Amino acid sequence: MLAEKHISLTIYNQGTALVRDRRVIELAAGHTALDFSDVTAQIDPTSVTFAAVDAPDTVVLEQNFLFDLVGGSALLRRYLEQTLEVTLDDGTRCAGQLLNTPAENINPFNRNAAGEIILRLSDSQIASIATDKIRDIRFPALPGGLITRPTLRWLLHSARAGAQPVEITYLTGGLNWTADYNLLLATDNHRFDLTGWVTLTNTSGATFADAQVKLVAGDVKRIPPPQPKMRRMAAAEMPEWFAASPAPVEQREIFEYQLYEIKRPVTVAHNETKQVEFVAARGVPAETRYVFSVTPPFTAYGSQPHFDRHLAADDGAVQVWLDFSTGGDTGLDADLPAGRIRVYQLDTDDSAVLIGENTIRHTPKGETVKLELGQAFDLVGERVQTRFHQPRKNVVEESYRITLRNRKDSQTVQIRVPERLFRWSNWQITEASHPYTRESSAVIEFRADVPPGGETAVTYTVRYEWAG
Repeated sequence: MLAEKHISLTIYNQGTALVRDRRVIELAAGHTALDFSDVTAQIDPTSVTFAAVDAPDTVVLEQNFLFDLVGGSALLRRYLEQTLEVTLDDGTRCAGQLLNTPAENINPFNRNAAGEIILRLSDSQIASIATDKIRDIRFPALPGGLITRPTLRWLLHSARAGAQPVEITYLTGGLNWTADYNLLLATDNHRFDLTGWVTLTNTSGATFADAQVKLVAGDVKRIPPPQPKMRRMAAAEMPEWFAASPAPVEQREIFEYQLYEIKRPVTVAHNETKQVEFVAARGVPAETRYVFSVTPPFTAYGSQPHFDRHLAADDGAVQVWLDFSTGGDTGLDADLPAGRIRVYQLDTDDSAVLIGENTIRHTPKGETVKLELGQAFDLVGERVQTRFHQPRKNVVEESYRITLRNRKDSQTVQIRVPERLFRWSNWQITEASHPYTRESSAVIEFRADVPPGGETAVTYTVRYEWAG
């Protein structure tokens, strides 16, 4: 008899969970067979551990994972060479000895299945019946050995009879979690309020009632597990979990990952998505920036530079970015697990309008989050090659003009212009209309202020030189 059930879930954001099930069972002295059907359909049977918590002399002699579930193909396999009654779509009934079973992956009760069953009728004639013509099949009884749910079966040896607390742990697929964030940006674009939600998804095939839920953020290395039908193992006890905390969701480090614990029992039902708030912050400072970037992406330099003397003009939209820090000095002071961020802003009637959506990686406390929100409607950029000159075989000079236009009514904006110097690794800026910063060995960035209703031109000349 199973009683006093306690479930703990540790869910990883890679579609895997560790299930820890503690309960009290009644055991007889000596050898006992115990069936345990409260497992998921996506259990990894090689990961199962059974431990008698207070009785180390109770040991596991044998463990089996039973997954021959009741189904059309399984029933037909059990009734091979026995008599069945089949009713066809037109109402015709025929009874006979079953001589075959459909392929393993063919369900005879699926109307779209492509298979057949063969019967020897009472007059010894042979009938081949297409499975898509079958309305129903009558079986005399449910044969032994078939189960309705995946089941773990243990052969135990106990030195004493009576109630014993035991713990079953296993890994399973079908349980996942992600982080979802709602960010409300102030109308000045410099501060925001943030709410973060844990989104749990359960497609494992089992419901976990009043479970203790822990969430691990990070990329845990795993290998694809084998799926044996039976495994022998010795009893072992899993380590104790961390102490409880009165906070709704507690965050702490475990190894090289971040762990979040929901500090109240949570029911995670099969085929359910559940959300729990885990982070909230108000008035977090942010920076809105505008970027015009249309230069070719930098690739590996070839052994001989190839120059296109007639580069077409590049028109493009100006991208809008929102940057903020997760550090304590901003008021956020939180690690942010990977997830999706939706950014809103209030309209004049105080209704929220979605202004952008993106995803973030796992971001530790103190790092900077950079969100691309979309394209600015009234900011436009144009990049044109204005000059190309090759004074020597191993020297090339070229000039560009980047024109930035601001169609806003009253706001001056600063637009950043990263330029990738993709021709060659040895380069020098010989002339530039605006100051620039060197972002990397092959990228410089200009910053230009563009007045409302006006335009600003950024020009520069770069000289490439390589060994002759």
